[in-house]
Amino acid sequence: MLKKGKVLVTGGAGFIGSNYVIYLLENFNDSIVVLDKLTYAGDIRNLKTVENHPNYQFIKGDICDAPFLDQLFKEHQFDRIVHFAAESHVDNSISGPGAFIETNIVGTFQLLQAAYTLWMNGPNQLKDNFRHARFLHVSTDEVYGTLGATGLFTEETPYAPNSPYSASKASSDMIVRSYFHTYGLPVVTTNCSNNYGPHQHKEKLIPTIIRKALTGGSIPIYGDGQNVRDWLYVIDHCSGIKLVLDKGRQGETYNIGGRNERKNLYIAQTICELLDDLKPKSNSYKDQITFVSDRPGHDFRYAIDASKLEEELGWKAKETFETGILKTIKWYLENSDRW
Repeated sequence: MLKKGKVLVTGGAGFIGSNYVIYLLENFNDSIVVLDKLTYAGDIRNLKTVENHPNYQFIKGDICDAPFLDQLFKEHQFDRIVHFAAESHVDNSISGPGAFIETNIVGTFQLLQAAYTLWMNGPNQLKDNFRHARFLHVSTDEVYGTLGATGLFTEETPYAPNSPYSASKASSDMIVRSYFHTYGLPVVTTNCSNNYGPHQHKEKLIPTIIRKALTGGSIPIYGDGQNVRDWLYVIDHCSGIKLVLDKGRQGETYNIGGRNERKNLYIAQTICELLDDLKPKSNSYKDQITFVSDRPGHDFRYAIDASKLEEELGWKAKETFETGILKTIKWYLENSDRW
């Protein structure tokens, strides 16, 4: 177990980051500094429940700003970094890839360099007071490309990104890897499957389905709705990240997946069926499902083999898709102001 110090959580006002911060503050004694630029994907309201917690501090800032990072690291002496901050919406990466290159690649590099400067005297020379330090880089299964009807992504699957988003994340993964092999920086990387749960941005698939259903709009499903994703409830993801941060082997990658493969059409239909029970109306919400033109370069299927994390560190997802989606819908119904 790593000794207590100060944790920097980048992108901590975003969807997964805010859930991770809340998870830490509710279950552990970590001192946390959240760094977030508060772009469209970051929402300070996500951290409302912990804003007065004595172990929490929020700082607005940009991970691409090297002088700012250097000063921040000197002031706070972070010994752990959990790096969520990223542009992550595939459609946005197709229409505007520049922001993805800047944030996901350049921003990750600037964070690594700031950590290297603080923690090390030179290549493979960790300072005595940072021998327990750790940099955890949060990535995605999309770096592996697409699967056919069978097979799973493992940590050994060759990278084959198919969108500007996944290409930028693949690039950042490689930069993290290089800092371990070249400098000996104590890093670990996690690659996760599709997350869902409270605080997710309204542009994503599941919040879009819920929002469109409740506001009476058409529920858009790409193509024929047969694309498959492995769904991971966000708190299960958070528990996996914490475990890898504390006990994962340096320089290693750990895949975190929920073993919950579902077709997009099934996702929409299941949400509609649950809403029919939770907030019934005269006709079924399923009547609002509409098929739209497929996304350019739309990957057919993602599915993660999480055996390494399960067998080496003892992690296991607690939620099935069906239990997790019910919790998610109830949260959105209770927080209608958020969408």
